[in-house]
Amino acid sequence: MRTGRPLFAAVTIAVVTAGAAYALGPGTAEKTASGAAKKATTAAAPADCTPDARYPKRQLRGVWIATVRNIDWPSRTGLSPDRQKAEYVKILDAAAKRRLNAVFVQVRPASDALYKSSLEPWSQYLTGTAGKDPGWDPLPFLIDEARKRGMEFHAWFNPYRASYDANAAKLPAGHPARVHPDWIVKYGDRLYYNPGLPQVREHVTRVITDVVKRYDVDGVHFDDYFYPYPGEGGTFNDKAAFAKYRSGKSLADWRRDNVNKLIAQVDKAVHETRSSVKFGISPFGIWRNKAQDPTGSATSGMSAYDSIYADARHWIKNGTVDYVMPQLYWPRGLKVADYKALAPWWAKEVKGTGVDLYIGQALYRVGSKDDKAWTRPGELSAHLTLNRKHPQIDGDVYFSAKQFLTNPLKAIDKVAADHYARPALLPLIKERGGEAPAKPAGVKASGGTLTWTASPGARAYAVYRVPDKGEACQGADARSLAAVVTVPSFAAARPGTYLITSLDRLHNESKPVKVTVNPV
Repeated sequence: MRTGRPLFAAVTIAVVTAGAAYALGPGTAEKTASGAAKKATTAAAPADCTPDARYPKRQLRGVWIATVRNIDWPSRTGLSPDRQKAEYVKILDAAAKRRLNAVFVQVRPASDALYKSSLEPWSQYLTGTAGKDPGWDPLPFLIDEARKRGMEFHAWFNPYRASYDANAAKLPAGHPARVHPDWIVKYGDRLYYNPGLPQVREHVTRVITDVVKRYDVDGVHFDDYFYPYPGEGGTFNDKAAFAKYRSGKSLADWRRDNVNKLIAQVDKAVHETRSSVKFGISPFGIWRNKAQDPTGSATSGMSAYDSIYADARHWIKNGTVDYVMPQLYWPRGLKVADYKALAPWWAKEVKGTGVDLYIGQALYRVGSKDDKAWTRPGELSAHLTLNRKHPQIDGDVYFSAKQFLTNPLKAIDKVAADHYARPALLPLIKERGGEAPAKPAGVKASGGTLTWTASPGARAYAVYRVPDKGEACQGADARSLAAVVTVPSFAAARPGTYLITSLDRLHNESKPVKVTVNPV
């Protein structure tokens, strides 16, 4: 949940009920139908190399940028395009400073668009007025600026939220909720699309496919909002759809099946449209508790399976996602939802499936007084230290971008110092395809600057400095990874032997080319 209401509340409810080159290092300005293993392996470690878990060669490091209610970006409505651009660049620079390599930007908060769309109206969070043209299309800029900094761009969609205002008459005339009032369920002070209607699934899939076709995104992302959270608006009235489409299922099973159908449909549409685009979900951090299912986690918080009908285990086992990113927004030692219990549980769930696992981390809670653990600057860093014990955990994503700027208790600086001292390539997902580009050609060293000819199909280049002595682990970890750059040039900080490889958009890596930088 990411609209300002602390995720801890859900547990409580449940218990009660730059330039074109951007260096990311020092020294520079499978899914098979059965869900079988799909993750590509990296190059084998040399025989004399013992990989160091402190420096993973491949690791997703991301940040959520929420646009709903102007949580992160734009900071308020009505800003000029130039101000909006400057704010976004500031966020990216703060993330790049900590060597992040992915951003998850909310492009569809509530059946609206932060991009030019013929299917849904312009978002009110740009201008203050739903449907009003902001005078520019932000999405190409958002993508390009991320790319300049060597970051993947994941487009974040909310599938079912139709409006934050329960009065449909206030929506723009062409809004789908007004054109198709039979699609809508009023719940509390909001409008939701009814997940039980095939027409709704078609519309959501069409919206997402439209973005994947027209914009060069790297991923499609859902968060934890499926059926509404309990206690927010009484009874979700989907009786008519249930009577028509239930096919003998119980209400709970039918609702879960509705969500599963949408996930499978979006997964298929995204990959048929552009096979390289990743599709993943950030579910609520508790699938089920042991009290509800002996295979659940040793927790006692809200069950996503039972309360919002989100069955992450189903998506993993059926291979309808490329990754899951559970929101483990609780500290170590919290009885109802202990991070030390949940991280291993999720690692076990994905083991052997080929589905990647990243952890959603609660940067927004650092410094809050609702739990003593969050007053400790090192709590988040300790989460990542624990993650090292579980090789299935391939990275972390932080909520949210605002805190990358405020840096509460300097916690994100500690995370960067303790865990992001070196850059990292992106994890590989074999079924997303791609192919290593040709290795760099024409490599030259002049005055400490390395240059080479751009390789066709390369989005970036990895630069390694061979250690003067000790193990050479370029194929196994990131100890020697000096930078990931987006143009064919690198300013070496010191003399020595360097290796340069080409990377495609998915970070399939070419064989290295060796070059020596002599002392000046």
